[in-house]
Formats: sequence, C-alpha cells, structure tokens
Amino acid sequence: MPSEVYDQSRSERRLAAILAVDIVGWSRLMGRDEEGTLAALKALRRELVDPAIEEHRGRIVKTTGDGMLLEFPSVVDALRCAVLVQDAMKERNRAVPREARIEFRVGINLGDVIIDGGDVYGDGVNIAARLEGLAEPGGICVSQTVLDHARGKVPFAAEDAGEQALKNIDRPVRVWRIASERTGVTAPQPSPAPRKPTIAVLPFANMSGDPEQEFFADGLTEDILTELSRFHELFVISRNSVFVYKGKAVNVQSVAKELGVQYVVEGSVRKSSNRVRVTVQLIEAEGDHHLWAERYDRELKDIFDIQDEITTAIAAVLPGRVEAAARERVKRKTPENLAAWELVLAGKLLHHRSHCEDNVQALRMLERAIALDPDYAHAHAWRACTLGQSYVRGWCSDVDATLRAIRDELRIARGLDDNDSDVHRILAATNLVVSHDHERALHHQARALALNPNDDLIVVQQGEMLTWIGRAEEGIEWIRKAMRLNPYHPERFWSHLGRAYFVARRYSEAIEAFGHVAQPDHGQHAFLAACHAAMDDMPRAQALAQAVLAQAPAFSVSAYLATQHYKHEEDRDHHRAMLLRAGLPG
Repeated sequence: MPSEVYDQSRSERRLAAILAVDIVGWSRLMGRDEEGTLAALKALRRELVDPAIEEHRGRIVKTTGDGMLLEFPSVVDALRCAVLVQDAMKERNRAVPREARIEFRVGINLGDVIIDGGDVYGDGVNIAARLEGLAEPGGICVSQTVLDHARGKVPFAAEDAGEQALKNIDRPVRVWRIASERTGVTAPQPSPAPRKPTIAVLPFANMSGDPEQEFFADGLTEDILTELSRFHELFVISRNSVFVYKGKAVNVQSVAKELGVQYVVEGSVRKSSNRVRVTVQLIEAEGDHHLWAERYDRELKDIFDIQDEITTAIAAVLPGRVEAAARERVKRKTPENLAAWELVLAGKLLHHRSHCEDNVQALRMLERAIALDPDYAHAHAWRACTLGQSYVRGWCSDVDATLRAIRDELRIARGLDDNDSDVHRILAATNLVVSHDHERALHHQARALALNPNDDLIVVQQGEMLTWIGRAEEGIEWIRKAMRLNPYHPERFWSHLGRAYFVARRYSEAIEAFGHVAQPDHGQHAFLAACHAAMDDMPRAQALAQAVLAQAPAFSVSAYLATQHYKHEEDRDHHRAMLLRAGLPG
C-alpha cells in the first residue's frame, strides 16, 4: 500500500479527492454469519480493494468496521478506482446468494481538507460521507465538482440527483449518480428481448368529429408515451412505430406480436368546448385480457391531471414494477396556458412530417405558443429542434441567423426546465455538429439519456456519439437498441449503423447496413466506396467513387472529412486513406 509520512506536530491544508465507502447492511451480515462475513471481507480487501487503491495512487486514511475513508491525488484516480471496484463487485456477487452479498456504497467529493497526523478533516470529508449515504447499494454518488473535473476523462454516465441539503453542511450540494460504461470490446450478440415489461401505446382515436382536433388526440398519445418512457422499469415502444397503426382497425394480439410487446394501451378522446372525455384500457396481449379500463370526464384545464392518472394507473398494474417506476419517474413541468400546450402539440406533429412547408408551419405554431407562454421550456426546445431541421436540410436562407436562434432557444429552454430530455438531446447534437465540442456534447447526451432512456432518438444518438469518439463497438449496440425500441425506425438509422461498422473496421457488415438505404446520397456512397477499398474490392470501390462524383462533382476528401465529427485523428486518417484508395480526389 502507498504510504506517506506526516509531521504530527503540525497540520496542513490541501485540495484532495476524498472517497467514502460504506458496507451495506453490515450489522445484518454480521448477525447472519460473523466469521464468514469477516473472512469474505478480508478476501475482498486482499484480492480487489487494496490493489485497486494502490493502482490508483490512493491511501487509506482510516477504516471502521463497516467502511473506509480514502484520499486520492486526483478526482480521476478516485472515480476510476470506485468504478473498477463497483463493477468487479457486481461480477463477484452474481454467484453469491442475495442475503450473503457484500455491497458497497461510495461517495466522492473534491474539497479543501485539513491533514493532521495522517487523518483528514473538514467539509470536503463531511460532504463525501454524506454523498455515500445517498448512494444506492453498488452505486456511486459524486458532487458537481467531481463531475466537472472527471467529465471526458473517465467513461461513465451521470444521472442528476438534484441539489441536496446535506446534514451539517451549510449549503445545498448538487449530486450526481454515476454508472460506468465499460470500454472492453466483445463480439456483439443478438439483442435479446428486454426483461422489462414491454408496452405499446396505440394512437388515441379522435372521437370529436372535428378533423382539426386530430392533433389533440395524437398529442395526448405522444405525451403519455413520453411520460411512460421516463419510467426506467418500462420498455416503451416509440412514437414512430405505434403511429403506423393510426386510423386502422387493429387486432391487439397481431400488433403485440409485430411490435414484440406484452401490453397494449388503447384509448379515445372526445373534446367539446371546454370539456374532454378520455377513455383508456390496458390489455395483456398474449391472452387478450383487459387488465384495466377507465374513463376520465374533465374540464380541459385538468388535462395534465388526466395524463398523470393514466400513466400512474398503467404502471400500477404492471407486475412488481410500481415502486421502482415511481422512484424513476421525472415529472415534466406543464405550461400554465393550455392554448400554448395545444399549439406545441400541433407544431410537433407538423415537424414530424419532415417536409419544408410543414416545418415552416410548425415554426409558426411554436412561435405562437411562446408568445402566449414565454416560460414554456418545451416550446422553446421544440422551436430549436424545428430550426435544427431547417439547418440540417438546407431549408434556411440565413444559416448564421438560424444557428444563433437555435443556441438562444436552447439556452432559454434549459434555464426554464433543465429536466427536459429534448433540450439536452438537441444541445448534444448542436455541440457536436456545430461546435465540434465532444466533451460538452457527451455531457448533454448523458443527461438526455438519464432523463428519457427509452427515446429511440436519444438512444440512437448515443450510438452516434460513441462512434465519433472512437468507441464504435459500443455505438453499434446502442444503435441496434434504438432499432429495437422503434421497429419502424427512420431509414437513417441504417446509415448510422453502417458508419459505426465502418469505424469498427467491420466492412462487410457496414456494406450490408448501407444496403438498407433505398436511395443513398453522395455521403453514403462515399462510405460504401471506402468499405470496398478496405476490402481490396477495387473495381466496386472505383465504381462507387464515380457515383459520388456524379452526385457531387465538386466532392473532395478534405472537404468531406470536415463534415465528419471524429474525435481521434486515427479514425479520421483511416477514413481518409480508404476514400483516397477508392480513387476520390483529395
């Protein structure tokens, strides 16, 4: 073990990373098997914990019967050590009966501490100890300061636990829960059906007799989907997949089989003047059992209460998931002005059509919503998203003004509601595509994923991000997960998958993925040319290079690579070499 010699006659102050560890249920474990627990703990110290501390240049400040206090010279070392130990403990515990498992809680803080005779004191230590108490068994909680110093240096996903009032600490502390993202590469396996309850919410039928209210029924479906997706214990099929069945007479069992779900939600909306009636039923698909049905007859101002009741009731009847789902749920702020909410519903539906004129109309709807309710974060976020579609598709006449507007809307939206996953999804994409700031993009991507882990757009973007930062094997699995979430995913998901396979040097699989694109553009043809060049199929590579030049006569490798977002030069150099080998001009 590393050691330091201290002059016990005087104290010193220094900035240090403090790691507090607690053994979960120590008294219960000792009461159950005192000798066996002590022997198991000694083996863990000898085989795992102490070597990990030494490897990461830490020192043991002190131990108690049920915990340890450690000091590290850097936040990165402390977090790497914690992640290594917690991951290893999960593997060790797989074969151990639950009642005999030793599990740790870990808290990490960076702060100014007093060193006295080898011991450490001060708020920096106290905060670490309080963070440890907030961690789940097997979990890690860190302060905002730790997150800021470690971001981009240690592979992890961070979930915001908000500002916490900690005992005997005079100021609130922003707390983050950490989950590691393993970097080891393994051969990909077919994606299994999820172990979580799987659910599809079919488009609610508009029973109002007014075609203009179609967006209201669709929007209610979307909002229920969004709220259900915030439950980490549910696997929710995406909007694009379920809206394939809009306006059709469906057989629930057939739909469930096509989408691979256990539960189906059906409903209808009847809106008249200032009242709305919503009927909804939950069906267990395999046996066609109606598990729950309800009718809500309310004044329109209660629409958000209706949504809350529906989502809560659905979660309550899914086996064994009520408590876990309730803990994970993140409530979205709702606008005070219902008219603005309806306008956003209309704008989102127009945006989803992905046509220039529809996008222009969507912007008008969203701008009206913002005029009615300037503090409606979701309206600002969706205006940014709709402007982003204009930018990406070349529908805007003033690119610089559009980019400024996107940044302004996202800044406003984030200031109003930092728990809107769309805000962070769009911020991640903007920081990557426009600013080429990988670190900031990954921060917002992790936040979006924590807020809404079942949104196929967020999940596929996670795969894209990992590909761009050199972790293409992991990216492939995330993209495939997005395809599972949305069996009717946009065609561009295949393009994302093909690019990930190319970066992973899995060229034949990349070619197969790009083969699902009906009408490849010059960029996709360029990837295909590079794949064939890498496989020494020069006739095919050269033919595809000619297809690129036919579509884009001014194409050059250098200009094309400037539009790619690689973090590492080795990935960019690999792409460049294959494009040049295919015969494309430099």
